[in-house]
Amino acid sequence: MASLTGPWLHLLVLLIVAIGTFLLHAPAAAGGGWNDDPTAGFEKVELSDGDFEVQSPYNVPESQRFQYRNGIRTFWVYKNDKPFNTATHTNPRSEVKVKSSGVWQFEGYGYVPSGTSGVSVMQIHDGKGQAHSTVLMLHVYDGVLRYYSGAAIEAGIYDRWFRLNVVHDVGASTVTVYVDGSRKFGASVIPSESFYFKFGVYMQHHDQSSCMESRWTNVTLYTKH
Repeated sequence: MASLTGPWLHLLVLLIVAIGTFLLHAPAAAGGGWNDDPTAGFEKVELSDGDFEVQSPYNVPESQRFQYRNGIRTFWVYKNDKPFNTATHTNPRSEVKVKSSGVWQFEGYGYVPSGTSGVSVMQIHDGKGQAHSTVLMLHVYDGVLRYYSGAAIEAGIYDRWFRLNVVHDVGASTVTVYVDGSRKFGASVIPSESFYFKFGVYMQHHDQSSCMESRWTNVTLYTKH
């Protein structure tokens, strides 16, 4: 089992505009139905509660946008909140950088309530403040999970637990997205030598619902070199 000591990712929980949920064990509704194991051949990165950090809107108390109960992290935001996100993300530690090599994988069980729209629920964020701040974003619009606002990745995402795996090959600058164990999307992306995974809710620029929410459980990181 890999450790976060050295050039590993540091998992942070951001709370800015949504409720997200994290469970140590996936609920029964999340089990079964996938066709493959995207984590085969990967090494699990050891995480502790201390590797999760909650970031909340500067003008709203954390308790009004984030809940951690029974192992579930729930994030929610409202359209008029500033800033417009609440999320969990895996960030390089300040004293180290993620090398421009190796393959990293995010895994989590997500739940998006019906009505949530115009929001990113998972992303890979560049950690160096470059012009293109994200490597990948997964948006939800009217019940469809999309690559940014474009290609549909999974329809009928509302009101069910789904297993999400996102693989980032840093050296090759590619990403692959799996839903319930099935490969749904792959693309070349902007090169990045410093990045973090982020999940929760982050309001986008159109078709926003008045309230945006996501919940997450069994969030895990894997790596392969």
